[in-house]
Amino acid sequence: MTFELITALAAFALVSSITPGPNNLMLMASGANFGFRRTLPHMLGVALGFVFMLSLIGVGLVRVFDAFPVSYILLKGFSVIYLLYLAFKIATAAPMQNADSVGRPFTFLQAALFQWVNPKGWAMALTAVSVYAPSQSPAAIGIVALVFGAINLPSVSTWTLMGQQIQRLLTSPRRLRAFNIAMAALLVASLYPVLMG
Repeated sequence: MTFELITALAAFALVSSITPGPNNLMLMASGANFGFRRTLPHMLGVALGFVFMLSLIGVGLVRVFDAFPVSYILLKGFSVIYLLYLAFKIATAAPMQNADSVGRPFTFLQAALFQWVNPKGWAMALTAVSVYAPSQSPAAIGIVALVFGAINLPSVSTWTLMGQQIQRLLTSPRRLRAFNIAMAALLVASLYPVLMG
């Protein structure tokens, strides 16, 4: 892979990783509700789970979906239902002092598994593989995965830090509830491209 192609890949990884989407919105909400340290497993699950998913897609998993087109429809339907459920959970999250009894941040495994139903994650992985590793050679897939791994974790950490900083403004249960409802609404709005596509 040439230096120019790696540079373009890094730019794509940065733009697609740092822009709003289900992962980043949920991480910001988690940072605001639970703080940075308690959200760390969630961040690592997003970053490593996405790299794992991208690698499997790159080595041929996408062929399974091509062989069974109905699987795309099933994945899309399950993704929408699950994201609506998560939006509900965010909208009804308890204030920080009550969070231990009512809610918990995503675990590493939950965040890693979420990548498989994240529509933006699928779009990112499919684009990265088809544009930057069209040969689907193990070396090319490895480079794409490494670049995304190096860029994704700092990107998602930024959203968690923003949530943690917003926490200073969310000093009353009413403000926190309004923030959580706004984050849930944005998460639902992130489904627009999926539903219209």
